[in-house]
Amino acid sequence: MLDHRWPDGWEVLELNPAQVAEQRRVQGRRRIKTDVIDLEAITDLVLAGYGRPVADRDVVIGEVSAWAVHRSRRVATRTATKNQLLGQLDRAFPGLTLALSDVLGTKIGRLIAAEFADPGRLAGLGVTRLIRFAATRDLQLRHPVAERLVAAARDALPTRDAVVARRILAADLALLTDLDAQIHSAETELGLLLPRSPYATLTSVPGWGVVRVSIMLLPLVIRNGGQGHGRSIVHQDCPRCSTNPPINAATAASAAKAA
Repeated sequence: MLDHRWPDGWEVLELNPAQVAEQRRVQGRRRIKTDVIDLEAITDLVLAGYGRPVADRDVVIGEVSAWAVHRSRRVATRTATKNQLLGQLDRAFPGLTLALSDVLGTKIGRLIAAEFADPGRLAGLGVTRLIRFAATRDLQLRHPVAERLVAAARDALPTRDAVVARRILAADLALLTDLDAQIHSAETELGLLLPRSPYATLTSVPGWGVVRVSIMLLPLVIRNGGQGHGRSIVHQDCPRCSTNPPINAATAASAAKAA
């Protein structure tokens, strides 16, 4: 719908899915759902004057909802991946999380996890060379932190599963990097769409940025079944979609003749 221009004279209507389901019930097909049956129910509703034209505003709302859901799912996956990563780190490099409280939340922590999952390698590098190693990657590592990291590497006890843990750790780190990129991309899209949506004014509130507004929108999308097409918006903006009684084919025909 976003990239397609409909022919002249065409009108795209949006119907409340709950109303379509109720119309199927009136037709005696409540537990049967096929494209043909849905089309018959939709036809009855449209002939009776139901449905709301889809405007650009609705399209933007749908896009915002879709990206908000996408971001939320990727954040949940990233959280689970981080938890798994910490478990692998405990096997590959015991004691690292004691020396660095937030390993995956800092650039230095990510560097250690990616390059020095083998504590023996870090212990052999030493404090001075570790600081230089970080500097070559545009990271400033303070001397006390470097000392703690090297000390943790020297104190780390070898574990039976260290080798396989490091292999899984490398794969999870690659996945984590990809998830970070997808989340950033979703936030970029939301940043472009929100100013064009009815929620644009929310970002003017102090402390309400793109991420917070997108999180606020999630309950709205969840009521919509997670599809991000703004169906709950139809329910709010069009009370008749949920309050008017369902119709049957005869009523639809009468309405069509009256029109």
